[in-house]
Amino acid sequence: MHFTFRQLQIFESVARHLNFSRASEELHLTQPAVSMQIKQLEDLAGLPLFEHMGKRIFLTHAGKELFEHTRIIAKQMKEAREALESLREGVSGRLDIAIISTAKYFAPNLLARFCEQYPAVQLKLSVNNRAGIVEQLMENDVDFAIMGQPPEGMDLIHQPFARNAHLIVAPPHHPLTEAKRLTLERVAAEPFLLREKGSGTRELFERYLSQHGLVVKPRMEMSSNETIKQAAIAGMGIAFLSEHTITLELETHRLVTLPVPGFPIVRDWHLVHHKDKRHSPVARAFKQFLLEVAPVMLSPPTQANKDDITT
Repeated sequence: MHFTFRQLQIFESVARHLNFSRASEELHLTQPAVSMQIKQLEDLAGLPLFEHMGKRIFLTHAGKELFEHTRIIAKQMKEAREALESLREGVSGRLDIAIISTAKYFAPNLLARFCEQYPAVQLKLSVNNRAGIVEQLMENDVDFAIMGQPPEGMDLIHQPFARNAHLIVAPPHHPLTEAKRLTLERVAAEPFLLREKGSGTRELFERYLSQHGLVVKPRMEMSSNETIKQAAIAGMGIAFLSEHTITLELETHRLVTLPVPGFPIVRDWHLVHHKDKRHSPVARAFKQFLLEVAPVMLSPPTQANKDDITT
C-alpha cells in the first residue's frame, strides 16, 4: 500500500471533523477533490474507512485504526515544523499547556514572565481537573501539564518544581477558631466544603484522613475553588485548600487557618509530560525556565515539613 502523505492528511481532517465540507474548508480544497482522495485511499487499503448513514458519516473499524496512526503523524509533523522554525528564528512556536484548576492562581504570572523572555512563543492554556488532565496527557494533546499529584503506573514523567501547602480554613467567626485544642477527629466531624471527585486536592485530603481512620462527609461538593472560598466565608462550612488559592483571603482575614495537628500538608507542584513526548526547542526552553524561576516565584510563606503521604 503506497499511501501519500497528502492522502493521510486529508483522511485525518475528514475523520476528525466527520464532515467532508469542513475538511475541504480546512484544507482549502474542493469537496469533490477530498472525496476523490478518500476513495483512492480506500481502494489502496482494500477496506471502507467511512460508512454513511443518512447525511452523517462514521468511521469504520478500519477507519478508526487508521485515524489513530494519522493523529500521531499529524502531531509529529507539527512538532517537526515548530522545531525547524525555532532553529531558524530562535525560540518560537506554539506551546500547549494544561494546568490543574488550583494552578490558575499562579500559572499566569509564570507564563507572563516566560513570554517576556520569549516573545515569539504562542501559548495555549487549558484548565481542567486532575482526571481531565491525565486524559489530555495520555492522548498527547498537550506538551506539558502542571499538577500537584501525578498519577502512578502510567507512561508519564513528572518533575517537582515548587512546594504547595494545603490548609484547613474557616471564617473568623467559626466556633473552632475559639477552641484551645483541636484534634483531627474533631475537625473531620465538621461540615466540609470539598472539591468534586477526581480533584487532586480532594484525593489528597481523603487519603490523609483514611490513613488516620477517618472519613469526612461533605456538606457541598463544588468544582470551583472560588465557590468553595465564598461558601466558607459565608459560614456554610470549613474547607481544605491550597495556600496558593487563599492568599488574599488570609491577608484580609476573610478566612483563617485552623491549627490542626499535622497541617499544613505540603506536596510538590509537578511538571508532567508523556514519556514518549518529543519536545520542541520552545518546550525545552519552558521546562528549563520553570525549573529555574518557579521555586523562587512560588516560595510560600508557610514553612512546613512535607508529609510522607504527599510523595
